[in-house]
Amino acid sequence: MNPKPSIVNLPVYKPGKPVEEVKKELGLNEVIKLASNENPYGSSPSAKAAIISELDNLSIYPDGSAAELTSALAAHIGVNSDNIIFGCGSDEIIALIARAFFLPGDETIMADQTFSVYKSNADIEGAVTIEVPLTAGTHDLEAMLAKVTDRTKVIWVCNPNNPTGTIVSADALTTFLDSVPNQVMVVLDEAYSEYVTDLTYSDGIKLLERYPNLVVLRTFSKIYGLAALRIGYGVARPEIIKLINQVREPFNTSRVAQAGALAALGDQDYVQECRRLNAAGILQLQAEFKRLALEFFPAHGNFIMVDVRKSALDVFEALLRKGVIVRAGHRLYPTYIRVTVGSAEQNQAFVEALEQILTEQGVRA
Repeated sequence: MNPKPSIVNLPVYKPGKPVEEVKKELGLNEVIKLASNENPYGSSPSAKAAIISELDNLSIYPDGSAAELTSALAAHIGVNSDNIIFGCGSDEIIALIARAFFLPGDETIMADQTFSVYKSNADIEGAVTIEVPLTAGTHDLEAMLAKVTDRTKVIWVCNPNNPTGTIVSADALTTFLDSVPNQVMVVLDEAYSEYVTDLTYSDGIKLLERYPNLVVLRTFSKIYGLAALRIGYGVARPEIIKLINQVREPFNTSRVAQAGALAALGDQDYVQECRRLNAAGILQLQAEFKRLALEFFPAHGNFIMVDVRKSALDVFEALLRKGVIVRAGHRLYPTYIRVTVGSAEQNQAFVEALEQILTEQGVRA
């Protein structure tokens, strides 16, 4: 059997190591996972109650259009229902965009260190990826614009960027969007937008009326704490949503996910509390990194990328043996680890383990 040539050498996405796997491998009783940018405080109590209630309906197919959730979300973000499409995580929306718009040989532009799912889906469809170097860990929008050709179909902007955590300002983003040709789609991935406190940050959804070629991605996996349910969404002009819907599977989000997301959306007090705790956690970690004389990128999501000044993979393995899971292996940042902002106690445990490792390995006196 002959597969599509474009997938033969495609790298498989590697998620953060599961807690139970690390416990079993290393014989540990306690493990802290700070690798996958999950909400350390979990989901809203109202979301949990809605999920439990929905268990009585497991024999019934979900609403393929997620009508009730779509209506509630539309009211919350200030758009119409036909501006929204739901997916099995925002990852699926990325895959659906690639499926709907890429032909072999089309070009797509993205940063050289960003969310890897953009490139993998472009590769699957036979599109040509143009990677533009980050500048100080931030998207270089001018350089990305300079790479646009008549073959360019989609430009991806992750804001905040994963893994660096940096943002592009509202002014920089609108200047960029003003110059992108109308026939080129710009996908603005705002998976971590609810965590951002910087006043220069833009709300991509408010830009949709001005830019007909813009698609905004968001998710319930991060601040809403529903990563296990896999539910995210895209927001765009109705004509774009219609095209993406044409390649969507009919029941791509479950009843449980829809119920949990609907209840989570209704508990904005919980969201704001998670936002506050995350901001405090960023300050806590930044203070400790400064004390340890470690450089880091500005953090605007719920994670920080920090330079440990030696092989990040070695530090990752050493932290693993101490029961702390982080993320390493970033192609262009071999001495950087990405750590999720945990609870105050988790952050402190991570810092203590990291400091001990760096001292043992001679990185700090």
